[in-house]
Amino acid sequence: MKLIYRQILLTFMCLPFIAQAQQTPAPQQTEAVTIVGATAHLGNGEIIENSLIIFEDGKLTQVMDANTKIQYRGKIIQAEGKHVYPGFIAPNSTLGIGEIDAVRPTLDEDEIGEILPNVRSLIAYNAESKVVESMRPNGVLLGQIVPRGGLVSGTSSVVQFDAWNWEDAVIREDDGLHINWPSAFRRGRPWRDEDPNLKPNDEYNKELQKLSSFFGEAKAYLSGNRDYTNLAYLAIEPVFSGEKKVFVHVNGEKEILDAVQFKKDQGVQHLVIVGGYHAVDVASALVENEIPVLVNRPHSTPAMDYEDYDYPYKLAKLLHDQEVLVGLESSGQMERMNTRNLPFYAGTVAAFGLEKEEALKMITSNTARILGIDENYGSLEKGKSATLFISEGDALDMRTNIISHAWIDGRAISLETHQTELWKRYSNKYKDEDKE
Repeated sequence: MKLIYRQILLTFMCLPFIAQAQQTPAPQQTEAVTIVGATAHLGNGEIIENSLIIFEDGKLTQVMDANTKIQYRGKIIQAEGKHVYPGFIAPNSTLGIGEIDAVRPTLDEDEIGEILPNVRSLIAYNAESKVVESMRPNGVLLGQIVPRGGLVSGTSSVVQFDAWNWEDAVIREDDGLHINWPSAFRRGRPWRDEDPNLKPNDEYNKELQKLSSFFGEAKAYLSGNRDYTNLAYLAIEPVFSGEKKVFVHVNGEKEILDAVQFKKDQGVQHLVIVGGYHAVDVASALVENEIPVLVNRPHSTPAMDYEDYDYPYKLAKLLHDQEVLVGLESSGQMERMNTRNLPFYAGTVAAFGLEKEEALKMITSNTARILGIDENYGSLEKGKSATLFISEGDALDMRTNIISHAWIDGRAISLETHQTELWKRYSNKYKDEDKE
Protein backbone atom coordinates (compact mmCIF):
# COMPACT_ATOMS: atom_id res chain seq x y z
CA MET A 1 0.00 0.00 0.00
CA LYS A 2 2.86 2.41 0.84
CA LEU A 3 4.31 1.79 -2.61
CA ILE A 4 0.99 2.77 -4.25
CA TYR A 5 0.82 6.00 -2.21
CA ARG A 6 4.40 6.79 -3.18
CA GLN A 7 3.65 6.30 -6.88
CA ILE A 8 0.56 8.51 -6.65
CA LEU A 9 2.58 11.22 -4.88
CA LEU A 10 5.33 11.15 -7.50
CA THR A 11 2.74 11.33 -10.27
CA PHE A 12 1.23 14.52 -8.78
CA MET A 13 4.70 15.97 -8.23
CA CYS A 14 5.38 15.54 -11.95
CA LEU A 15 2.07 16.99 -13.14
CA PRO A 16 3.11 20.69 -13.13
CA PHE A 17 6.07 19.88 -15.30
CA ILE A 18 3.94 17.89 -17.72
CA ALA A 19 1.23 20.56 -17.93
CA GLN A 20 3.64 23.43 -18.68
CA ALA A 21 4.98 22.41 -22.06
CA GLN A 22 7.83 24.04 -23.94
CA GLN A 23 7.06 26.86 -26.38
CA THR A 24 5.98 25.78 -29.83
CA PRO A 25 9.14 25.17 -31.90
CA ALA A 26 9.86 27.80 -34.52
CA PRO A 27 8.61 27.22 -38.08
CA GLN A 28 10.92 26.85 -41.06
CA GLN A 29 12.60 30.00 -42.35
CA THR A 30 10.53 31.63 -45.11
CA GLU A 31 12.26 35.02 -45.42
CA ALA A 32 15.95 35.84 -45.80
CA VAL A 33 17.62 37.64 -42.86
CA THR A 34 20.43 40.20 -43.12
CA ILE A 35 22.41 41.18 -40.01
CA VAL A 36 24.42 44.37 -40.44
CA GLY A 37 27.18 45.97 -38.38
CA ALA A 38 27.75 43.45 -35.60
CA THR A 39 31.15 42.18 -34.53
CA ALA A 40 31.07 38.61 -35.85
CA HIS A 41 32.98 35.96 -33.93
CA LEU A 42 33.15 33.25 -36.56
CA GLY A 43 34.02 30.41 -34.17
CA ASN A 44 37.12 29.44 -36.17
CA GLY A 45 39.40 32.00 -34.53
CA GLU A 46 38.50 34.85 -36.88
CA ILE A 47 36.63 38.11 -36.16
CA ILE A 48 34.91 40.51 -38.55
CA GLU A 49 34.56 43.82 -36.72
CA ASN A 50 31.87 45.30 -38.99
CA SER A 51 30.11 42.30 -40.46
CA LEU A 52 27.40 41.54 -42.95
CA ILE A 53 25.67 38.19 -42.50
CA ILE A 54 22.87 36.92 -44.74
CA PHE A 55 21.07 33.60 -44.46
CA GLU A 56 18.07 32.02 -46.14
CA ASP A 57 16.52 28.56 -46.32
CA GLY A 58 18.42 27.74 -43.12
CA LYS A 59 21.87 28.29 -44.65
CA LEU A 60 24.45 31.09 -44.42
CA THR A 61 24.79 32.68 -47.85
CA GLN A 62 27.09 35.60 -47.01
CA VAL A 63 29.56 36.20 -44.17
CA MET A 64 31.71 39.23 -44.97
CA ASP A 65 32.77 42.75 -44.13
CA ALA A 66 29.83 45.19 -44.21
CA ASN A 67 31.84 47.60 -46.34
CA THR A 68 31.50 45.16 -49.25
CA LYS A 69 28.86 46.37 -51.67
CA ILE A 70 26.14 43.72 -51.87
CA GLN A 71 22.36 43.83 -51.92
CA TYR A 72 20.69 43.15 -48.60
CA ARG A 73 17.98 40.53 -48.56
CA GLY A 74 14.77 40.01 -46.59
CA LYS A 75 14.48 41.19 -43.02
CA ILE A 76 17.29 43.60 -42.06
CA ILE A 77 18.60 43.68 -38.48
CA GLN A 78 20.82 46.64 -37.63
CA ALA A 79 23.23 45.24 -35.03
CA GLU A 80 25.91 47.92 -34.64
CA GLY A 81 27.66 47.59 -31.29
CA LYS A 82 26.42 44.01 -30.83
CA HIS A 83 28.10 40.64 -31.30
CA VAL A 84 27.19 37.60 -33.39
CA TYR A 85 28.28 34.05 -32.52
CA PRO A 86 27.67 30.53 -33.84
CA GLY A 87 25.42 28.48 -31.56
CA PHE A 88 27.35 26.97 -28.64
CA ILE A 89 27.57 23.18 -28.48
CA ALA A 90 27.33 21.18 -25.22
CA PRO A 91 28.99 17.74 -25.48
CA ASN A 92 28.66 14.86 -22.99
CA SER A 93 25.31 16.02 -21.61
CA THR A 94 22.28 14.30 -20.10
CA LEU A 95 19.94 17.12 -21.11
CA GLY A 96 16.52 15.80 -22.04
CA ILE A 97 17.03 12.37 -20.46
CA GLY A 98 16.85 13.66 -16.91
CA GLU A 99 14.79 16.45 -15.40
CA ILE A 100 14.55 16.50 -11.60
CA ASP A 101 17.24 14.69 -9.65
CA ALA A 102 14.96 14.12 -6.66
CA VAL A 103 12.14 12.59 -8.74
CA ARG A 104 13.20 9.19 -10.06
CA PRO A 105 10.47 8.86 -12.73
CA THR A 106 11.92 11.91 -14.53
CA LEU A 107 15.38 10.28 -14.88
CA ASP A 108 16.10 8.06 -17.87
CA GLU A 109 19.88 8.32 -18.21
CA ASP A 110 20.97 4.88 -16.98
CA GLU A 111 19.95 1.31 -17.77
CA ILE A 112 20.50 -1.91 -15.82
CA GLY A 113 23.61 -3.77 -16.95
CA GLU A 114 27.35 -3.30 -17.43
CA ILE A 115 27.90 -3.49 -21.19
CA LEU A 116 25.07 -1.90 -23.15
CA PRO A 117 26.35 -0.47 -26.46
CA ASN A 118 22.90 -0.89 -28.04
CA VAL A 119 21.23 1.50 -25.57
CA ARG A 120 20.40 4.66 -27.53
CA SER A 121 19.97 7.92 -25.62
CA LEU A 122 18.18 9.53 -28.56
CA ILE A 123 14.88 7.65 -28.22
CA ALA A 124 14.63 8.74 -24.57
CA TYR A 125 15.32 12.41 -25.35
CA ASN A 126 12.54 14.72 -24.17
CA ALA A 127 12.39 17.73 -26.51
CA GLU A 128 9.98 19.48 -24.12
CA SER A 129 12.36 19.45 -21.16
CA LYS A 130 12.22 22.63 -19.08
CA VAL A 131 15.96 22.38 -18.50
CA VAL A 132 16.74 22.06 -22.21
CA GLU A 133 14.63 25.15 -22.83
CA SER A 134 16.76 27.16 -20.39
CA MET A 135 19.93 26.62 -22.42
CA ARG A 136 18.87 28.86 -25.29
CA PRO A 137 19.00 32.30 -23.60
CA ASN A 138 22.74 31.76 -23.01
CA GLY A 139 23.42 30.70 -26.60
CA VAL A 140 23.69 26.94 -26.00
CA LEU A 141 21.72 25.68 -29.00
CA LEU A 142 23.10 22.17 -29.66
CA GLY A 143 24.11 19.23 -27.49
CA GLN A 144 25.38 15.66 -27.45
CA ILE A 145 22.97 13.56 -25.39
CA VAL A 146 24.86 10.81 -23.55
CA PRO A 147 23.70 7.84 -21.43
CA ARG A 148 25.39 7.11 -18.10
CA GLY A 149 26.33 4.10 -15.99
CA GLY A 150 28.03 0.73 -16.42
CA LEU A 151 31.27 -0.09 -18.21
CA VAL A 152 29.78 0.64 -21.65
CA SER A 153 26.90 3.10 -21.16
CA GLY A 154 25.50 3.08 -24.67
CA THR A 155 25.29 5.34 -27.69
CA SER A 156 24.88 9.12 -27.81
CA SER A 157 23.36 11.40 -30.46
CA VAL A 158 23.66 15.11 -31.26
CA VAL A 159 20.49 17.23 -31.19
CA GLN A 160 19.36 20.83 -31.54
CA PHE A 161 17.39 22.46 -28.75
CA ASP A 162 14.16 23.58 -30.47
CA ALA A 163 12.09 20.65 -31.60
CA TRP A 164 8.74 18.88 -31.30
CA ASN A 165 10.30 15.50 -30.59
CA TRP A 166 13.54 13.56 -30.83
CA GLU A 167 12.98 12.80 -34.50
CA ASP A 168 12.91 16.53 -35.28
CA ALA A 169 15.75 17.32 -32.87
CA VAL A 170 18.39 14.92 -34.17
CA ILE A 171 21.38 16.33 -36.04
CA ARG A 172 23.69 13.33 -35.93
CA GLU A 173 22.18 10.02 -34.94
CA ASP A 174 24.23 7.51 -32.91
CA ASP A 175 27.43 9.53 -33.15
CA GLY A 176 29.43 7.78 -30.43
CA LEU A 177 29.85 4.84 -28.07
CA HIS A 178 30.60 5.73 -24.43
CA ILE A 179 32.95 3.77 -22.19
CA ASN A 180 33.47 4.50 -18.49
CA TRP A 181 37.11 3.48 -18.07
CA PRO A 182 37.80 1.80 -14.71
CA SER A 183 40.21 3.43 -12.28
CA ALA A 184 43.62 1.86 -11.63
CA PHE A 185 43.52 3.20 -8.09
CA ARG A 186 40.79 3.59 -5.54
CA ARG A 187 40.36 4.87 -2.02
CA GLY A 188 39.61 2.52 0.83
CA ARG A 189 36.10 2.43 2.25
CA PRO A 190 36.19 3.56 5.91
CA TRP A 191 32.74 2.07 6.55
CA ARG A 192 34.38 -1.29 5.85
CA ASP A 193 37.33 -0.49 8.09
CA GLU A 194 39.60 0.04 5.06
CA ASP A 195 42.45 2.53 4.85
CA PRO A 196 40.93 5.64 3.17
CA ASN A 197 44.12 6.41 1.23
CA LEU A 198 44.64 5.58 -2.45
CA LYS A 199 45.73 2.07 -3.29
CA PRO A 200 45.85 -0.09 -6.44
CA ASN A 201 42.46 -1.32 -7.62
CA ASP A 202 42.63 -5.14 -7.65
CA GLU A 203 39.70 -5.25 -10.09
CA TYR A 204 41.28 -2.95 -12.68
CA ASN A 205 42.85 -5.58 -14.95
CA LYS A 206 39.76 -7.76 -14.65
CA GLU A 207 37.58 -4.89 -15.88
CA LEU A 208 39.90 -4.21 -18.80
CA GLN A 209 39.84 -7.89 -19.72
CA LYS A 210 36.05 -7.84 -19.68
CA LEU A 211 36.07 -4.88 -22.07
CA SER A 212 38.65 -6.42 -24.40
CA SER A 213 36.80 -9.74 -24.43
CA PHE A 214 33.58 -8.02 -25.41
CA PHE A 215 35.24 -6.23 -28.33
CA GLY A 216 36.91 -9.47 -29.40
CA GLU A 217 33.62 -11.36 -29.29
CA ALA A 218 31.96 -8.57 -31.28
CA LYS A 219 34.65 -8.82 -33.98
CA ALA A 220 34.20 -12.59 -34.19
CA TYR A 221 30.43 -12.22 -34.48
CA LEU A 222 30.62 -9.49 -37.11
CA SER A 223 33.09 -11.44 -39.25
CA GLY A 224 31.10 -14.70 -38.94
CA ASN A 225 27.81 -15.95 -40.32
CA ARG A 226 25.63 -14.06 -37.84
CA ASP A 227 23.28 -16.99 -37.37
CA TYR A 228 21.51 -15.09 -34.62
CA THR A 229 20.89 -11.41 -33.87
CA ASN A 230 23.03 -9.85 -31.16
CA LEU A 231 22.11 -6.18 -30.76
CA ALA A 232 25.12 -5.41 -28.56
CA TYR A 233 27.58 -6.71 -31.14
CA LEU A 234 25.77 -5.01 -34.01
CA ALA A 235 26.01 -1.69 -32.14
CA ILE A 236 29.82 -2.04 -32.18
CA GLU A 237 30.05 -2.50 -35.96
CA PRO A 238 30.10 1.25 -36.78
CA VAL A 239 33.01 1.66 -34.35
CA PHE A 240 35.24 -0.59 -36.45
CA SER A 241 34.14 1.06 -39.71
CA GLY A 242 34.86 4.52 -38.29
CA GLU A 243 31.27 5.77 -38.54
CA LYS A 244 30.89 5.88 -34.76
CA LYS A 245 33.46 7.40 -32.40
CA VAL A 246 34.41 5.95 -29.02
CA PHE A 247 34.22 8.41 -26.11
CA VAL A 248 36.27 7.15 -23.18
CA HIS A 249 35.44 8.80 -19.86
CA VAL A 250 38.77 8.72 -18.04
CA ASN A 251 40.99 11.01 -15.95
CA GLY A 252 44.13 9.23 -14.70
CA GLU A 253 47.47 9.29 -16.51
CA LYS A 254 47.90 5.51 -16.53
CA GLU A 255 44.30 4.94 -17.50
CA ILE A 256 44.52 7.38 -20.43
CA LEU A 257 47.62 5.60 -21.75
CA ASP A 258 45.81 2.27 -21.40
CA ALA A 259 42.88 3.71 -23.37
CA VAL A 260 45.29 4.80 -26.12
CA GLN A 261 46.69 1.27 -26.25
CA PHE A 262 43.15 -0.12 -26.31
CA LYS A 263 42.47 2.01 -29.40
CA LYS A 264 45.44 0.44 -31.15
CA ASP A 265 44.75 -3.13 -30.03
CA GLN A 266 41.07 -3.08 -30.97
CA GLY A 267 41.39 -1.18 -34.24
CA VAL A 268 39.24 1.71 -33.04
CA GLN A 269 39.55 4.47 -35.63
CA HIS A 270 38.27 7.48 -33.68
CA LEU A 271 38.69 7.82 -29.91
CA VAL A 272 37.92 10.84 -27.72
CA ILE A 273 38.98 11.36 -24.11
CA VAL A 274 36.22 12.79 -21.90
CA GLY A 275 37.28 14.42 -18.64
CA GLY A 276 41.03 14.05 -19.08
CA TYR A 277 41.99 15.59 -15.74
CA HIS A 278 45.59 14.34 -16.01
CA ALA A 279 45.69 14.38 -19.83
CA VAL A 280 48.32 17.12 -19.84
CA ASP A 281 50.87 14.60 -18.50
CA VAL A 282 50.39 12.37 -21.57
CA ALA A 283 49.59 15.05 -24.15
CA SER A 284 52.29 13.87 -26.56
CA ALA A 285 50.66 10.42 -26.81
CA LEU A 286 47.29 12.06 -27.51
CA VAL A 287 48.71 14.26 -30.25
CA GLU A 288 50.60 11.34 -31.80
CA ASN A 289 47.41 9.27 -31.97
CA GLU A 290 45.15 12.20 -32.97
CA ILE A 291 42.99 11.89 -29.86
CA PRO A 292 41.05 15.03 -28.78
CA VAL A 293 39.96 15.81 -25.23
CA LEU A 294 36.62 17.08 -23.92
CA VAL A 295 37.83 18.78 -20.74
CA ASN A 296 35.54 18.71 -17.73
CA ARG A 297 34.06 21.97 -16.47
CA PRO A 298 36.67 24.55 -15.42
CA HIS A 299 34.46 25.71 -12.54
CA SER A 300 35.68 23.06 -10.14
CA THR A 301 38.27 22.64 -7.41
CA PRO A 302 41.60 20.77 -7.71
CA ALA A 303 41.40 17.01 -7.09
CA MET A 304 44.74 16.82 -5.29
CA ASP A 305 46.10 18.87 -2.37
CA TYR A 306 49.39 19.53 -4.15
CA GLU A 307 47.85 20.96 -7.32
CA ASP A 308 47.60 24.66 -8.16
CA TYR A 309 44.34 26.23 -7.04
CA ASP A 310 43.67 27.24 -10.65
CA TYR A 311 44.59 23.93 -12.29
CA PRO A 312 41.00 23.21 -13.48
CA TYR A 313 40.79 26.76 -14.87
CA LYS A 314 43.93 26.45 -16.98
CA LEU A 315 43.86 22.75 -17.94
CA ALA A 316 42.29 23.49 -21.33
CA LYS A 317 45.04 26.01 -22.10
CA LEU A 318 47.78 23.60 -21.01
CA LEU A 319 46.44 20.99 -23.42
CA HIS A 320 45.94 23.55 -26.19
CA ASP A 321 49.55 24.70 -25.79
CA GLN A 322 50.65 21.12 -26.48
CA GLU A 323 48.51 21.06 -29.65
CA VAL A 324 45.76 18.79 -28.34
CA LEU A 325 42.34 19.44 -29.90
CA VAL A 326 40.22 20.57 -26.92
CA GLY A 327 36.51 21.06 -26.30
CA LEU A 328 34.72 21.91 -23.04
CA GLU A 329 32.01 19.82 -21.37
CA SER A 330 30.06 20.32 -18.16
CA SER A 331 29.36 16.93 -16.54
CA GLY A 332 29.37 16.60 -12.77
CA GLN A 333 27.18 17.84 -9.95
CA MET A 334 23.90 19.32 -11.25
CA GLU A 335 25.32 18.95 -14.75
CA ARG A 336 22.10 19.56 -16.65
CA MET A 337 21.39 22.88 -14.97
CA ASN A 338 25.04 23.93 -15.09
CA THR A 339 25.26 23.32 -18.84
CA ARG A 340 23.75 26.76 -19.39
CA ASN A 341 27.05 28.11 -17.97
CA LEU A 342 29.03 26.63 -20.87
CA PRO A 343 29.93 30.05 -22.35
CA PHE A 344 31.20 31.20 -18.97
CA TYR A 345 33.43 28.12 -18.71
CA ALA A 346 35.03 29.29 -21.95
CA GLY A 347 35.27 32.79 -20.47
CA THR A 348 37.11 31.41 -17.44
CA VAL A 349 39.54 29.52 -19.69
CA ALA A 350 40.20 32.82 -21.50
CA ALA A 351 40.68 34.65 -18.20
CA PHE A 352 43.41 32.17 -17.25
CA GLY A 353 45.66 32.67 -20.23
CA LEU A 354 44.02 31.45 -23.43
CA GLU A 355 43.29 33.89 -26.25
CA LYS A 356 39.54 34.56 -26.23
CA GLU A 357 38.78 33.41 -29.76
CA GLU A 358 40.64 30.15 -29.04
CA ALA A 359 38.50 29.69 -25.93
CA LEU A 360 35.41 30.31 -28.07
CA LYS A 361 36.47 27.54 -30.45
CA MET A 362 36.31 25.11 -27.51
CA ILE A 363 32.51 25.47 -27.41
CA THR A 364 31.99 25.92 -31.16
CA SER A 365 34.22 24.67 -33.98
CA ASN A 366 36.49 22.41 -31.89
CA THR A 367 33.52 20.66 -30.34
CA ALA A 368 31.84 20.39 -33.75
CA ARG A 369 34.96 18.66 -35.10
CA ILE A 370 35.10 16.29 -32.16
CA LEU A 371 31.42 15.36 -32.56
CA GLY A 372 31.68 15.07 -36.34
CA ILE A 373 29.18 17.84 -37.16
CA ASP A 374 31.67 20.50 -38.34
CA GLU A 375 30.51 20.26 -41.94
CA ASN A 376 27.37 22.19 -40.99
CA TYR A 377 27.82 23.58 -37.48
CA GLY A 378 30.36 25.22 -35.19
CA SER A 379 31.35 28.29 -37.22
CA LEU A 380 29.87 31.11 -39.26
CA GLU A 381 30.89 30.24 -42.80
CA LYS A 382 29.11 30.42 -46.12
CA GLY A 383 27.15 27.24 -46.82
CA LYS A 384 26.89 26.14 -43.19
CA SER A 385 23.74 26.01 -41.06
CA ALA A 386 22.36 29.35 -39.93
CA THR A 387 22.60 28.41 -36.25
CA LEU A 388 23.68 31.60 -34.54
CA PHE A 389 22.68 34.34 -32.12
CA ILE A 390 23.09 38.07 -31.45
CA SER A 391 24.35 39.17 -28.03
CA GLU A 392 24.35 42.68 -26.61
CA GLY A 393 27.98 42.14 -25.57
CA ASP A 394 30.65 39.51 -24.97
CA ALA A 395 28.79 36.18 -24.81
CA LEU A 396 31.57 34.61 -22.72
CA ASP A 397 30.98 37.14 -19.93
CA MET A 398 27.91 36.59 -17.76
CA ARG A 399 27.54 40.36 -17.32
CA THR A 400 27.12 41.01 -21.04
CA ASN A 401 25.71 37.70 -22.36
CA ILE A 402 22.31 39.22 -23.16
CA ILE A 403 20.84 37.58 -26.23
CA SER A 404 18.29 39.42 -28.36
CA HIS A 405 17.92 37.03 -31.33
CA ALA A 406 18.75 33.38 -31.95
CA TRP A 407 18.27 31.01 -34.87
CA ILE A 408 18.62 27.27 -35.30
CA ASP A 409 18.89 26.18 -38.93
CA GLY A 410 17.55 29.61 -39.86
CA ARG A 411 14.45 29.30 -37.64
CA ALA A 412 13.98 32.27 -35.29
CA ILE A 413 13.61 30.52 -31.92
CA SER A 414 12.00 31.74 -28.71
CA LEU A 415 14.28 32.87 -25.89
CA GLU A 416 11.51 32.69 -23.29
CA THR A 417 11.83 30.08 -20.52
CA HIS A 418 10.30 29.33 -17.16
CA GLN A 419 13.15 31.32 -15.59
CA THR A 420 12.65 34.41 -17.77
CA GLU A 421 8.91 34.34 -17.05
CA LEU A 422 9.60 34.31 -13.30
CA TRP A 423 12.21 37.06 -13.67
CA LYS A 424 9.74 39.33 -15.46
CA ARG A 425 6.99 38.51 -13.01
CA TYR A 426 8.97 39.32 -9.88
CA SER A 427 10.90 42.24 -11.34
CA ASN A 428 7.52 43.87 -12.03
CA LYS A 429 6.43 43.05 -8.50
CA TYR A 430 9.34 44.96 -6.99
CA LYS A 431 8.91 47.84 -9.41
CA ASP A 432 5.30 48.19 -8.25
CA GLU A 433 6.44 48.14 -4.61
CA ASP A 434 9.00 50.90 -5.29
CA LYS A 435 6.26 53.12 -6.73
CA GLU A 436 4.26 52.74 -3.53
